[in-house]
Amino acid sequence: MSIKRTILRRCITCRESFNRLELLKITNDNNSGILINKGIGRSAYICKTKKCTQDSKLKKNLQRALKTSFEQSFYEFFKMETQNYK
Repeated sequence: MSIKRTILRRCITCRESFNRLELLKITNDNNSGILINKGIGRSAYICKTKKCTQDSKLKKNLQRALKTSFEQSFYEFFKMETQNYK
């Protein structure tokens, strides 16, 4: 009998561990670029809380985790996507 384990990932902002399905996944895909909740490749996870999605250190943490730099348009798109979270 196999035991199903929950896969835990750590939020890059608050550093707490959560179930992988409860977090936002931001992926740096070689072919497609930066994807949200899709793709295979180097990824960073962020809580769906307002505190973590609007943190002042989020830009720096994302750049460090994904080892890339972002354009300002990505942050504007990310802000629009996360406005509905509590």
